Amino acid sequence: MAGKTVTRADLAESVFRKVGLSRTESAELVETVIDEICNAIVRGETVKLSSFATFQVRSKNERIGRNPKTGEEVPISPRRVMTFKASNVLKQRILRAHLSRKAKQKPQSPVS
Repeated sequence: MAGKTVTRADLAESVFRKVGLSRTESAELVETVIDEICNAIVRGETVKLSSFATFQVRSKNERIGRNPKTGEEVPISPRRVMTFKASNVLKQRILRAHLSRKAKQKPQSPVS
C-alpha cells in the first residue's frame, strides 16, 4: 500500500488554491500552524484537532527490552513519546474509503 506522501509543499499549494493567499503566504501559514502544533507538543500540551486527531505526550517508564539478534536483556531508559489518536470521524472516513475501494476491486465473474 504505497500511496503518495503529502508534503508541506502540497499543503501550501492546497491553501494557495483554496484560500487565495499567495504561494509565499500559504507556505508561511502552513509553517506557522505546524510550528505551533510542534511547540505545544514539546511543552507537553495535548493538541486536539477536532474531527481529525489528538496528539499527546506520554511518559514511559524504564523497562527491560531484549536485543533481537543476541537475546541479551537491555534496559530501556524512561522517555517521553508522542502519541497520535485518530478521531472517530477520521476513522469512519478511512473505513468508508477502504470499503469503497474494495467494492471497486471485486473481481468480475468469469463469462461462460
